[in-house]
Amino acid sequence: MSSSLLPQAFWFRVAASCPKVEGIPRLDSKGSLLDLPAACALPELAALDGRSPWASVRVGWSGEGIGIAIQAEGLGANARTPDRPEGFATVNVWIDTRDTRNVSRATRYCHRFVARLKLGRDRKSLTPEVEQRPIARALADAPLASTDLFAARAQLQKSGWSLELFLPAKALNGFDPETNRRLGFAYQIADHEREDQFLGVGREFPLGENPSLWSTLELQP
Repeated sequence: MSSSLLPQAFWFRVAASCPKVEGIPRLDSKGSLLDLPAACALPELAALDGRSPWASVRVGWSGEGIGIAIQAEGLGANARTPDRPEGFATVNVWIDTRDTRNVSRATRYCHRFVARLKLGRDRKSLTPEVEQRPIARALADAPLASTDLFAARAQLQKSGWSLELFLPAKALNGFDPETNRRLGFAYQIADHEREDQFLGVGREFPLGENPSLWSTLELQP
């Protein structure tokens, strides 16, 4: 049986619904930062290529910004080993506040955010470190936001791990839901002991540099 030269996700331009969730982020709560409902779940395309997704992703928005919740199932054999040089897990998120589809290089409306999870020495806690990084080969760079603007909470569980990340409007150049409700969006989830998970195509394409390869989030009222 011949295999396809291109991943099946290449043939799809994903446009996913992104519901409005009032009250996020819940900074005063000691529990969930976002508590996004099931309606915020993004489609899982790994099955198109015969792979099983190992993380579920939900995305919601409010006037304050964009919330992303990740629930990863399962833990690798070395997951609870402290001081791994590559970290416990890493999540990359790309957002284009103009959803530009006709350019292959990032503009000043394109952003890359990186959340790196570190395992505590107690082997029971996770610490998320979030920063914005420039996008390679960009036509123009988005303003770099201070790390103090981001809110994130992570938890190590018996059956996996979770991450809640909130990207405030102040960190999203051009974010204006009143005039534009379509955002370019892509993610990469890696825990270094299994194959990375993506929303659409992966790193076999210049995903991190080319916003035309990103999917679309449609902000719902």
